[in-house]
Amino acid sequence: MSASPLFDKINADIITAMKAKAEADLSALRMLKSAIKYKEVDLKREVTDEDVIDVLAKQAKQRKESIEGFEKGGRPEAAASEKAELALIEKFLPAALSEAELTQLIEEAVKTSGAAGPKDMGKVMAILTPKIKGRADMGKVSGLIKAKLG
Repeated sequence: MSASPLFDKINADIITAMKAKAEADLSALRMLKSAIKYKEVDLKREVTDEDVIDVLAKQAKQRKESIEGFEKGGRPEAAASEKAELALIEKFLPAALSEAELTQLIEEAVKTSGAAGPKDMGKVMAILTPKIKGRADMGKVSGLIKAKLG
């Protein structure tokens, strides 16, 4: 058992995919395990669920960018493969926040931080990031905060 039940779940799913001979899922799961192991080596400790979510969010973002590139480049088969991997990654991520939930969390973070303008964006992000990591696109969040503080 590792310090991360989420990582343990990924490892269990690798075994399930092996038994089911689900090659595409197995390949994607092994890639995730490898990325998580690299994170573990970087941190010089066992990964926590928060660390695993960081890795998964980064992998999901890469897949989204790849899908966009493949679709623009007229490569639907490659985009479909990336979409399948993205769906697999998203199974392990916490549920995405709705627009209303995200707006409410941003408003709470602005009040808590006492942010008065765009220069205080870092204070808001520091409060907000741990609450929404892996549950919202940080680029979108940044834009919403700028609009709120602007």
